[in-house]
Amino acid sequence: MNTPLISVITPNFNSGKFILRTIESVQNQTYKNWEWLIIDDCSTDNSVEIIEKFTAIDSRIQLIKLEQNSGPAICRNTGIEMAKGSFMTFIDSDDLWKPNFIEISIKQEQESEGFVFASYHCYDENLNPKFNDFIVPNKVTYDDILKQNSISCLTAFINIEKLGKYKMPEVRYRQDMGLWLQYLKLIEYAVGIKEPLAIYRIREKSHSRNKFKLLKHQWNFYRNVEGISFIKTTYYFSIWMYCGIKKYYG
Repeated sequence: MNTPLISVITPNFNSGKFILRTIESVQNQTYKNWEWLIIDDCSTDNSVEIIEKFTAIDSRIQLIKLEQNSGPAICRNTGIEMAKGSFMTFIDSDDLWKPNFIEISIKQEQESEGFVFASYHCYDENLNPKFNDFIVPNKVTYDDILKQNSISCLTAFINIEKLGKYKMPEVRYRQDMGLWLQYLKLIEYAVGIKEPLAIYRIREKSHSRNKFKLLKHQWNFYRNVEGISFIKTTYYFSIWMYCGIKKYYG
């Protein structure tokens, strides 16, 4: 049976409170042929110590320590550069995968052009349900992602042997969206998996939860990263705001 190597990429910064459960969720995958690149962004808590306990007993887990705090985009790009697998996927240091995430994703990828993504549960810091499950569309195009980024870093699964390696734009916000759009310029659409295969942990103080502070970043992404005209930016920006409100409060 063909069991290609899966490269898992995780940025870590002061996630000592959460990283243990994340590690367990990756180690509990039913699909076992993976490498895990954890890039630490100069953490000052005990998260590195926790990770090192696992690198000592599981050779599939590698810890890479950055020399200076650089942000999640550079962390993930470091992992992308080092990835040796045929497939690439991401998980943040506070989120969780269900045991069959990789197994189902790799099977579904065979029916796609090389890019699949899955639905997920939305829980609070203590892993209690907070919002309704986010159920992804059957497929999304480049234009769809500009309206609503329904591909989570938590469940994106990319065949880099087929599509190649691209890096995330080094911006403060929407780095993942920038990567998805690069791939969606190559293929017609990415395929969505309706079954929730992960748990997105919503941390109250996280940057992504303050939607009002992100409006400027979203606008600048359209204009400066994707180079979209003012009129089209206004169009996509309006839809993005509506979808964001509907996602969490609809």
